[in-house]
Amino acid sequence: MGDRDWRPFVYGGLASIVAEFGTFPIDTTKTRLQIQGQKSDPRHVELRYTGMVDCFVKTSQQEGVKALYCGIWPAVLRQATYGTIKFGTYYSLKKWFANRRGGGGGGESVTTDTLCAALAGGLSSAIANPTDVLKVRMQVGDEKRHLVRCFMEMYRVEGVRGLWRGVGPTSQRAALIAAVELPVYDGCKRRLTPTLGDSPVNHLASSALASLGSAVASTPLDVIRTRLMNQRKVKNDSSYSQVKIYKGTVDCLVQTIRNEGFLALYKGFVPTWLRMGPWNIIFFVTYEQLKIMY
Repeated sequence: MGDRDWRPFVYGGLASIVAEFGTFPIDTTKTRLQIQGQKSDPRHVELRYTGMVDCFVKTSQQEGVKALYCGIWPAVLRQATYGTIKFGTYYSLKKWFANRRGGGGGGESVTTDTLCAALAGGLSSAIANPTDVLKVRMQVGDEKRHLVRCFMEMYRVEGVRGLWRGVGPTSQRAALIAAVELPVYDGCKRRLTPTLGDSPVNHLASSALASLGSAVASTPLDVIRTRLMNQRKVKNDSSYSQVKIYKGTVDCLVQTIRNEGFLALYKGFVPTWLRMGPWNIIFFVTYEQLKIMY
């Protein structure tokens, strides 16, 4: 396998953490916009925010600027696992298939890159799902305790299934994002290299183009998985029976469209796109620089 095969995993994890810190407040506004307006959940029926900017301002004024970073530590923990596994697996698999096909970039194909990216995205997201659940609940404002205590309480009250709530749409979304984002980035980078070279300008332009496609493709699944993660199903506790919850991905999809219309699936699209753009730019520029430095 070679002595450099571990580096995509390390670079992917470090670059993901840097990108997460830089864009987390946008992710918080996206999550809150996606949660509001659920007619089947009495906790979030009210439309508190009119858009990303309004959510950003109201959250800062009512709860403090610190609230925009509520959930950052499970998010960082998620990126340390998700980012490490996702990008390391993708680039390792891609290199392996390229070598099998004849070596070098000439052995790459769009189909192979897409399959490698989807596998890496789905697998890494499923493993990191508990950190994603906690991140969502802290961003919404339902969890204020210490990271470890939150995990212990979630496990005590909701069991193992609570830690993997929403894992289906989460993995599907991650696989979809990766299948669009990574091959598009690599393809754009190859096409722009003759003009721009393997430079930060090339990395910036390629990552910006990859972000738009992944945002359009993934937002509906992101809305569904956010709502599934935010709901609670307490073990052996009838006091929660009055809260109607979604039965699964399909039920959440149907109820959302029926009660709020098709466009509800694109709630939070603007912050999703605005976050994916800077996130990918920070990530890929950091990743490429790490490759050069080490």
